[in-house]
Amino acid sequence: MPRFAANLSMLFTEVPFLDRFALAARAGFTAVEFLFPYAFAAADIRQRLDDNGLQLVLHNLPAGDWDAGDRGMACDPQRVAEFRRGVAQGIASAQALGVPQLNCLAGKAPAGVSAAELRDTFISNLAFTADAFRTAGLRLLIEPINFYDIPGFYLNRTAQALEILDAVGADNAFVQYDIYHAQRMEGELAATLSRHLARIAHIQLADNPGRNEPGTGEIHYPFLFAHLDRIGYTGWIGCEYKPAGSTAAGLGWMQTLAPASR
Repeated sequence: MPRFAANLSMLFTEVPFLDRFALAARAGFTAVEFLFPYAFAAADIRQRLDDNGLQLVLHNLPAGDWDAGDRGMACDPQRVAEFRRGVAQGIASAQALGVPQLNCLAGKAPAGVSAAELRDTFISNLAFTADAFRTAGLRLLIEPINFYDIPGFYLNRTAQALEILDAVGADNAFVQYDIYHAQRMEGELAATLSRHLARIAHIQLADNPGRNEPGTGEIHYPFLFAHLDRIGYTGWIGCEYKPAGSTAAGLGWMQTLAPASR
């Protein structure tokens, strides 16, 4: 049975961030995720979670200046110290909010850096993070992201992510598999999920094209939800899509495409 978490960076954006928790709970969600907690006091977020009976299942490590175009920095050899300070910040947030896993965005490949140095920097930073996370009891996730939406993003494909994780060699490091990004980059969604399920700790969704809710595009979500049940995926599925209209008006897909989830 699919378990869906509302991504509060994408859903219910008609209200301020801290007010989205109540709307998610009112819509029937029992879990949420979001990009970053760092602009808010952890106590305020924790209060909204507790008041609304919500579980936080994911957020990201600090990713640089998002508004200026940063999308992570883990592959950048000039920002290793900044990245590693962010690891400590992420751990502190996770411990305050009770989230079990954090996503590390690889970032855009900086100009003039060789492929070998990018890879080595990313692997070194991930090994550092996985070690720190193990002490804190956390899982580390890395997410391939399509280079159409984010040109220059370093980590693009499932196979690349798995090869990087093999090099890191950490038993608490996994793939965050975003169905939308995977569809744009490689397709083969069901086969990839089946083949690598043991190495996938979190799934996110949106339809393609448009990155809107399931049922608006080409991805056959009823088949995928049933497939995830068949292969034994028991984790959360983050709803990280841009509603085609209002969030509430677009939630009908949960009854029509995944009726067992509600």
